[in-house]
Amino acid sequence: MKRETLRTEFTMNHSIKIKLLVFMSVIASILAPSGLVQASEIFEFYTGARQQAMGGAYTATVNDETAVLSNPAGLGRIRDTTFTIADPEIDASFTATQVATISTFTQVFTVQGLLDQLNQNKGVPWHAKVQFFPSFVAPNFGIGLHGKYQYDAEVDATGTNYQLDYLNDYALAMGFCLRFWGGIVKLGTTIRAVDRIEFHGVLPANSTGLEIKNIASEGLGVASDVGLVITLPVAWLPAIAGTIRDAGNTSYALSRGMFISSATRPVDTLQMIDAGFSISPILSNNNRLTITGEMHDVTNVREATTTNRNIHAGLEFNFHDFFFLRGGMNQGFYTAGIELASTKFQLQATTYGEDIGTDTTPREDRRFIGKFSIRF
Repeated sequence: MKRETLRTEFTMNHSIKIKLLVFMSVIASILAPSGLVQASEIFEFYTGARQQAMGGAYTATVNDETAVLSNPAGLGRIRDTTFTIADPEIDASFTATQVATISTFTQVFTVQGLLDQLNQNKGVPWHAKVQFFPSFVAPNFGIGLHGKYQYDAEVDATGTNYQLDYLNDYALAMGFCLRFWGGIVKLGTTIRAVDRIEFHGVLPANSTGLEIKNIASEGLGVASDVGLVITLPVAWLPAIAGTIRDAGNTSYALSRGMFISSATRPVDTLQMIDAGFSISPILSNNNRLTITGEMHDVTNVREATTTNRNIHAGLEFNFHDFFFLRGGMNQGFYTAGIELASTKFQLQATTYGEDIGTDTTPREDRRFIGKFSIRF
């Protein structure tokens, strides 16, 4: 998919370079460790390869089909009609190969099999996520089916506790966007029906016979997001953006779900607000730089989460809408990624760090994402 094609005659000169250095200095000062941290990982409804490569920032920059899942105002930046047939995405810890070998690979996708492997690798974190989002998008509209299957787990160094976070979502999502004043203001909304299966808790590390159907909660809910992007039609195309996620809170008590029919329902997802900004200076013909920064949960719904955990910033070099080079900072850890794209395919690779630490000590889990998309 082509990126947003607003063009303005602009050449980087010495003054602009100075301004760019000042801007990046501000971002660096924002990302400086605050000395405060939050226990355990923060779980978002959607994170993807491009977003994570840019430090987890997306609110002011999303301009493709993933806007349906992140900021629906981004649908107003789409210029072409695109049907994504398949886009498998795999996200895993670098330590995954230490826990799972070729002979034990199938075992780690059950809660008991994963426990058995982690008992042989105590103190080693496990993260694995597989997701897909076949979709149809056109200017100001998008619809798609999102599926996500995610395990995060660890047996502590003493071999006593099995920390398990399991999440399995299937969501049918549809979004719309309205453009005002020639596209300066974009206002979008998304509605999605979500079947969620989840478990977050600590189990004895000597447990046997564990099955998701016996420990997890499942439920069906309807969620809505509202997004806004304001882009000024001047050099660098400065933009400010905000997203209300899970507006009015999302309950999963509409029905008991379709798969495990559990007696309990998943915990409600609380409404949260993300806010961000971006600039997009044109470097030369068909080459652009995007710089962005944002804060998640600006109203501090997650009361125990510190500011440092919610700060994200990144940049993206766009060369002819074909090759993309990305980098950033996510919760104080570096991120990087590349992409090759055309009208028919998309190939992305990303590495990022996620904070899975305690209240007193941040802890990085280094991860890798690979994604391939087929579309027309």
